[in-house]
Amino acid sequence: MGFKTISLSDGVYRKLRAERGTGESFSDAIARLLEMKQPPLMKYAGAWKPLSPEDLRAIRDRIERLRHRTPVR
Repeated sequence: MGFKTISLSDGVYRKLRAERGTGESFSDAIARLLEMKQPPLMKYAGAWKPLSPEDLRAIRDRIERLRHRTPVR
């Protein structure tokens, strides 16, 4: 098995160290985190297509209300 040296910012290193499990190597932690990544967005393409126009309007209205309550960063 080969080894590679990578550079991480101090902040990323601290996050990775905190995410690492007891007795888990950094390589194992990175492998585990990469396996947990989200599926591609295209998996959900068309998921709302079967909804009626009224249902879509209700969802959009709800999203809009939630956006207005969210503080600007």
